[in-house]
Amino acid sequence: MTTTFPPVPIPSATLRELRVRDDAGKPPSPYTDDEGGAPLRCCLRSSTVGDRIALLSYAPLRRWAARTGADPGAYDEQGPVFVHAEDCGGPAGEHPGYPWARPGALRVLRRYDSRGHITGGRLLELPDDAQAAFAHALAEAFADPVTAQVHVRAVEYGCYHFRVDRP
Repeated sequence: MTTTFPPVPIPSATLRELRVRDDAGKPPSPYTDDEGGAPLRCCLRSSTVGDRIALLSYAPLRRWAARTGADPGAYDEQGPVFVHAEDCGGPAGEHPGYPWARPGALRVLRRYDSRGHITGGRLLELPDDAQAAFAHALAEAFADPVTAQVHVRAVEYGCYHFRVDRP
């Protein structure tokens, strides 16, 4: 499925830095995943048993602001994300859809302007057609001309899943 609003994984240059020291200033502790199912923000897929992964602290707005000159101020958040412990090459294929879009899951979509300030949010309980629901919610978010990007997070743990940029 090709998406109008493609999800953006953590950039490869950022991953290289995070695999040395995360945004909380700590070195990662890679381990072999013996359960599978961890949402990997490097390739936007779930881990499989035997994958070498790491749980890192990531501050997406802080890193985006450093590249753009924005100042998110109090909206700067950091939190845990799973990534492959080594370079995995990123997502395979052309925008396969929205990851971790299982019916019944609760997601929050937070809108940010070009300064990195939050301009709104929306709770989304994913229905059976989760891909269409994401597409509709993102179209709604980008209908606001000040929206520069949207962050999708899990409600249960508040974890950052992926970013979507204004097309």
